[in-house]
Amino acid sequence: MIERYTLPEMGTLWSEESKFDSWLRVETEAAKAMARYKIVPKKAYEAIRKKGKFDVNRINEIEAEVNHDVIAFLTSVSEFVGEEAKYLHFGMTSSDVLDTALSLRLKQASAIIDKKIVLTLKQIKRLAEKYQYTPCLGRTHGIAAEPTTVGLKFAVWYTELERRRETFLHAAKNMAVGAISGAVGNYANLEPRIETAVCKSLGLKPAAVSTQVVQRDRHADFLCSLALIGSSLEKFATEIRNLQRTEIGEMAEGFTKGQKGSSAMPHKKNPITAERVTGIARLLRGYAVSGLENVALWHERDIAHSSVERVILPDATTILDYGLHKFIGILKGLVVNEKRMLENIFFGGGLVFSQRLLLKLAGPLGSRDRAYRVVQRNGLAASAGKGLFRDLVLKDPDITAHLSQSEIDSCFDLRFYTKHVDKIFTRVFGK
Repeated sequence: MIERYTLPEMGTLWSEESKFDSWLRVETEAAKAMARYKIVPKKAYEAIRKKGKFDVNRINEIEAEVNHDVIAFLTSVSEFVGEEAKYLHFGMTSSDVLDTALSLRLKQASAIIDKKIVLTLKQIKRLAEKYQYTPCLGRTHGIAAEPTTVGLKFAVWYTELERRRETFLHAAKNMAVGAISGAVGNYANLEPRIETAVCKSLGLKPAAVSTQVVQRDRHADFLCSLALIGSSLEKFATEIRNLQRTEIGEMAEGFTKGQKGSSAMPHKKNPITAERVTGIARLLRGYAVSGLENVALWHERDIAHSSVERVILPDATTILDYGLHKFIGILKGLVVNEKRMLENIFFGGGLVFSQRLLLKLAGPLGSRDRAYRVVQRNGLAASAGKGLFRDLVLKDPDITAHLSQSEIDSCFDLRFYTKHVDKIFTRVFGK
């Protein structure tokens, strides 16, 4: 991932130094387990533990000759360990190291991401509670519908991100497996208890069965869970972007002192961060597709997945970490224009209260369809600029003959649309 979209903690995790550190950790734990079960001499393990180091430049130099990154790594480590290095990587295959170390780093990456998901949930809950009863216009098909509350918008976001977190944690748990099972996964040259010991020490679980590799449906599932989080963030960001439009003006990203919105138009305040979150979601969905393509490998293993994963796994976790960070910033600085929300609700004389009027009229007129046509006639007239909806209603004899002014006024009461919000919030957030 480019530096612009890489936060320090995640960037360090996916550095070359960190990668080789994780490989050495797997090799050292394997040597430890083999020494415990007398497969290799204890002094060999001690030498690997005490002297085991690597030189990234030397690894690159060796790889340029042998064209094999794990062999280059092992050669570099062996140069530090000395004679006892003959027991390094004993009975193991490259994927034993690569896949187990990758799972270890993905577990660490998952912990970084989950911390930001929790922070995002906290900010959404804060906004939901602050604006629990704040009325705003609901929209369906992009058209004014009935009033709702700002708090309910945020409650929807909260429950969705909770679901996404649950899916993510499940995928991360399934991804946290290791395999020290040999060339085709049948433990021909190592006992399963070596794998068990190594995985336990690393905080992983042994894969119940593997070939030469941990099966890639796990990685695809993990990437899809990241893409789903990204898509939910995109949904939230798109709502903010739409509500920031000049003609709506109900929400907006914060605009900091000294910030400039356009190189050409000084008046501009653009939802640039929300747009960036949208772009990040597109990247994540692309990574998920690549992960799905990696599931089908030939026989016990090929390396068609390898070059893909070197890019998509560091990039996907890094960009989501960054995207969550930026979205938390949006939430912290979010501007909610309550005055504009009220103005939009009553635009056109309260057109959005038409259903309340319909329900009031249905009984007196003896027909829901007749009531619908009477209310619709006034609504369409108001939409055509022939007057304000409420004024037209008060002048319509088909309505005033059956409803008093106080009954008509009650149809335009916003309290009707907020009376059950507390019950919904109890379901979402508890008491």
